[in-house]
Amino acid sequence: MALPRTSESETTSEFAVPDGLAVPRTDSETTSEFAVPDGLEVPEPPAAEREGSAFSPPSTYSAPQAPAAFTPPLGTPAVSLTKEIPWQDRMRTMLRMPVAERPAPETVQRTEDEGGPAVPRVLDLTLRIGELLLAGGEGAEDVETAMFAVCRAYGLDRCEPNVTFTLLSVSYQPSLVDDPVSASRTVRRRGTDYTRLAAVFQLVDDLSDPDTHVSLEEAYRRLAEIRRNRHPYPGWALTAAAGLLAGAASLLVGGGDLIVFVAAAVGAMLGDRLAWLCAGRGLPEFYQFTVAATPPAALGVALTLAHVDVKASAVITGGLFALLPGRALVAGVQDGLTGFYITASARLLEVMYLFVGIVTGVLTVLYFGVKLGAPLNPDAALAVGNRPVTQIFASMLLSLTFAVLLQQERSTVLLVTVNGGIAWVVYGALHYVAGISPVASTAVAAGLVGLFGQLMARYRFASALPYTTAAIGPLLPGSATYFGLLAIAQNHIDKGLVSLAKAVSLAMAIAIGVNLGSEISRLFLRVPGAGSAAGRRGAKRTRGF
Repeated sequence: MALPRTSESETTSEFAVPDGLAVPRTDSETTSEFAVPDGLEVPEPPAAEREGSAFSPPSTYSAPQAPAAFTPPLGTPAVSLTKEIPWQDRMRTMLRMPVAERPAPETVQRTEDEGGPAVPRVLDLTLRIGELLLAGGEGAEDVETAMFAVCRAYGLDRCEPNVTFTLLSVSYQPSLVDDPVSASRTVRRRGTDYTRLAAVFQLVDDLSDPDTHVSLEEAYRRLAEIRRNRHPYPGWALTAAAGLLAGAASLLVGGGDLIVFVAAAVGAMLGDRLAWLCAGRGLPEFYQFTVAATPPAALGVALTLAHVDVKASAVITGGLFALLPGRALVAGVQDGLTGFYITASARLLEVMYLFVGIVTGVLTVLYFGVKLGAPLNPDAALAVGNRPVTQIFASMLLSLTFAVLLQQERSTVLLVTVNGGIAWVVYGALHYVAGISPVASTAVAAGLVGLFGQLMARYRFASALPYTTAAIGPLLPGSATYFGLLAIAQNHIDKGLVSLAKAVSLAMAIAIGVNLGSEISRLFLRVPGAGSAAGRRGAKRTRGF
C-alpha cells in the first residue's frame, strides 16, 4: 500500500505513527475514564492548524504588528537616553545589556519612509564607520559602541556588533521568530589620522542626536568626504616633527648640548625618510621599524668613534622615542582590560613584532660599534640632573611634535601639549623629589593623562585618543630600552634583560595608568540608569567564571 506523500516543510515527531499504519487495539489495553468512547468520531484539526517547528512563526503572528518579544521579570529597564549624557556612555550602557532587556528606541528620526531604510544598507554604513575607527587605532569597546549607536539611530536596536582586531561583523535580528541578517568587513589598511577619527566621531554624535536629522544618504555623503579629506599636515612637516621629537627626547633624558639635539633630530629624520621609502616599496612594518632605528644608532656610534665629547646615549635614546609603539600598546592593554582578549592578544603581538624590529636595527649597529672599539658603557646611565625648566620645555615640545605625527586637529594640539607637560611635572615630582619608584610614578602620571583625556572626550563628545596618546610621549621608556640593548650587544645578557624588563614594566604602567584614569573618570560622570537595576546590570563584566 502506497503511503500518502507529505510536504517537505511539514514537521512531524519521530514518535508519531506513520500515516496508513493502523494500530490494533487489544482487550487488555487499559483505557482512561477521559478517553473518547468507541463510535464517537472526533474531527481532525485542519492542516493549517497543525503544530509546526518551534522556529516557525505562529499562524497568528504578523510582522508589522508584532508584540514585544520578551519582558524581563523585573520589568523593562528604565534607561535614561537624554542628550546631556555623552553618546559613548549611553550606547555603552545599552550594549552591555542583554538584547532582550534593551528598551526600544523612543523615536527613530532617520527613517526615509514608513518602513525605514533597508537593513543591509544600514549594516554597511555601520561597518564602514567601524572600519575607520578601528583603522585609526580606537579601542575595540569604543568601536563596538559607535557601531551600536549607528544601528540604533536607524531603528535597529536588536543588533550585535563584534570586533576582532581586523574583522568587523554585525548581526541584526528583528524579532525572535525572524531570520537574522549579518554582514562583515575586513580592515586591510591601518593608518594614524586623528583628524579623520574626530570627524567620524562627530558623524556618530550627529546620528545619535535625536534633534539632528541625518538621512542615510547624507550619512554616506559625509563618510565619503571624511575618506577623501587630505591629511592636515604635509609630508615634510611630519619629517620635521619626527626630528624635533627626537631632539626634545634627547634633552629630556639628559643631553643638554646642541650637538646632541641636532644629531638626534637628523638621525630621526633620516630614519623617517627611509621608513617612507620602505613603505612605498611594500615592505612590512617590521622592516620599516628596523630600517628607521638604524640612523640614530649609527650617528651615536659615529660620534663616539670620532671622540666627540657628547652623550651618544642621548642621541640614540632620542631616536628611539619616535619609534616606540606607545599608541598600539595602550590600545592593546585597554582591550585586554575591557574584556576583548582576542583583539588585545593580536595588538600586543603586533607591539612585540614592532619592538623586535627596533631591537634588531639598534642591536645590529651597536654590535658593529662595539667591534670597532666604540667606548659605549651600559653602566653609565644618563644623568638627568636637576633641570626642571629644560625638562618641562622638552616634554611639552615632545608632546606637540607627537601630536603633529598623529595628524591631530590644530584645536587639540595646545591641550595635549599642556597635558604632556603636566604629566612630566607629576612624574618628576614623584620620582626625583619624593623618591618613588619610576614604575609607580609613571603609572600615576599616565593615570592623570587618561583622566584628563577622558573628561575632555566626554565634554566634546569626541574620542579620547587625541588627548592622551601624544601626552604619554615623555613617559615612554626610551633610555631603559637603549641600555638594555647595549648590554646585550656587549654580552652582558643578565644586565640587558633586567633593563629590558624595566622598559616593559614602564610601558605596562603607562598603558594600565591611562586605562585606569579613563575608568576613574566615569565615577565623576552621569551614567544612564545609575539609580536603577539597569545601570548596575549594564556595568557588570565577566569575573572569570
